[in-house]
Parts: sequence; C-alpha cells; structure tokens
Amino acid sequence: MINLCLFGAGRIGSIHAANVSQHPDVHIKYIVDVNQTIANQMAEQYGATVTDVDKALEDTTVAGVIIASSTDTHADLMIRSARAGKTIFCEKPIDLNINRVKECLQVIEDAQVECALGFNRRFDPQFNQLHNQLNQGKIGELQMVSITSRDPAPPPAHILPATGGLFRDMMIHDLDMARWLLGEEPTKLFASASCLIDPAIGELGDVDTAMVVLKTASGKLCQISNSRQAVYGYDQRIEVFGSKGMLQANNNTATNLSFSGEQGVISEKPLYFFLERYADAYKAELDNFIATIRGTEKPLANQHDGLQALALADAALESATTGKQVILN
Repeated sequence: MINLCLFGAGRIGSIHAANVSQHPDVHIKYIVDVNQTIANQMAEQYGATVTDVDKALEDTTVAGVIIASSTDTHADLMIRSARAGKTIFCEKPIDLNINRVKECLQVIEDAQVECALGFNRRFDPQFNQLHNQLNQGKIGELQMVSITSRDPAPPPAHILPATGGLFRDMMIHDLDMARWLLGEEPTKLFASASCLIDPAIGELGDVDTAMVVLKTASGKLCQISNSRQAVYGYDQRIEVFGSKGMLQANNNTATNLSFSGEQGVISEKPLYFFLERYADAYKAELDNFIATIRGTEKPLANQHDGLQALALADAALESATTGKQVILN
C-alpha cells in the first residue's frame, strides 16, 4: 500500500483525491487543510485522518504528498516535504517569487527526491498525441506553434492578486506547453495585453486579454492567445505547423456530434470549463505521480519546468508593462 498525504481539500484537492481512490493499492492516509469542516468531510469519504503538517511528514509510512493548497503555501510545503524524504506532487506555480522558487529547487535537489508539477495539459490525450506525432516527424521541421486558451468567464476580481495575475496564473500553462512543443528554450519574448472585459480587473493592475510571441535561437516561433471571457465556452486549441504539414488539437464537446441541414452546419459548444475539459488529464497526471513513487516512471513535468514557466510568465509581464521585447537567459 502506498500512503499519501493531501495538503488542501478544496476543489483541486477533491479532484486528486477522487483519482487516487481509483488505485486500490494507494491510500490517502492524511489530509491537512485550514478548513476543518471540508477536511473532515473528505477524510470520512476516503478513510483518512485529519492532522497537521508536522505529524503527516513525520510518518515514515507516507511515501508521497499532493500539494493542492493555496499558492502561498506551496514552496514551504515542498521544502518541508523534500526534507522529510517524500515524493512530491505540487500544483502550479511553486511560488510567485522566482527567487523563492530557486531556493525551493535547491532543497529538492539536495534531498534527492522526485518532484512532479501540475502542468496537467501535457497529459491531455489530444495534446499528448500531438506532441508524440510532432516528435515522430509527422510535420517535418517544426516552424510555428499557435496556442489558444480562453476562459468562459473571468474569475472574481478580488482573488486575482493572490494568484499572481493572468500571466502567472493562466498563461503559465500555455508557456509550459510552448516550451514542451518547441523542444528548445525561447530566447526572445514580446507580450501585449489589455483589460477589455472587466474594469475591476484593470483597477487591480491586472489584464484580461493578452498575446505573446516567443522565438527560439533556431528561429521557431510560438504565439499564445489568452482571454478571460469566451462566450461560447472553454476554448482550448493547439496548432503546430512545419515543413511537411500541420497538426491541430481542437476543442472537446460533450458528444462530438454536429448537425448539417439547409440552414448550415451546427456543432456543440466546447466543454464549459477546465474540470470537464481536462478530466482525463488529471487522471493521467496522478497515474504518472503514482508511477513515479513506484520508480517505474519519471514526472512528465517537474520542478525545473515550474521554474522555467514562471520565468517566462515574469518576462511576459515585463514586456506587456514596458512595451519592449525581453531577451531571455
């Protein structure tokens, strides 16, 4: 039996707990959350014990931790878990301060523990297959990547300061995908952003509409389009273009059916939000983490990917603020 500790019993934590429960030889032994009510409810559901951080990490039977708590707790919990010798899964981002992220990575390296980062889009069946075919040379030499990511509705403005804003909270997923698909690190970045949807977001110093262009040393290009509001649903698409053709991963719908008639062709709206769109990805992500604990796989996204994606998000914010291109190290 593989015993785990879950930090955070909220929305993301509940998704991970449900996926862990699909593995008969894996058990959430402890749940740690500042909200005792939801912690107790989840503990009763999965046969876990509600405890504190120290007691959970002192238990030598706990092989790994899932960190799904608020962003401001991630780095501290990762550091403490690494020093306790636990295999780590943490939601993105590691922290909003890149120096703190670097400190965290040093502790993980010193402790020699495996660490997985919650860039779940790498595990999406469509995106993963696109990546595989790209690497197999299906489109020849890659030239351009286009990533579209648009939410169905903006989040409540008051929560945005704690998330780090659009670039560090939303686009960080797309920046990770850009690195993964390009196969080399971007060396130049230009971003432009506006507040076109919710004035309250602008009043907090954030944006709700943004575009970024990345360029690698070999000349490959990637453009990312983000919006906080797409009235037709959760818009998640990727296109890769190369010397021999193009691959596209399009939106998922409830049934993938369309109707053709005299008035035209009608198809369904995309699935409404990330919980539905990436349900399979969350399952595969946890499967990979459990296999990492067993020693049969390596994390598909690790702490170094978290550092690089945050560095790109910081650069995008700088470029959007200054109106200048950023040269990346």
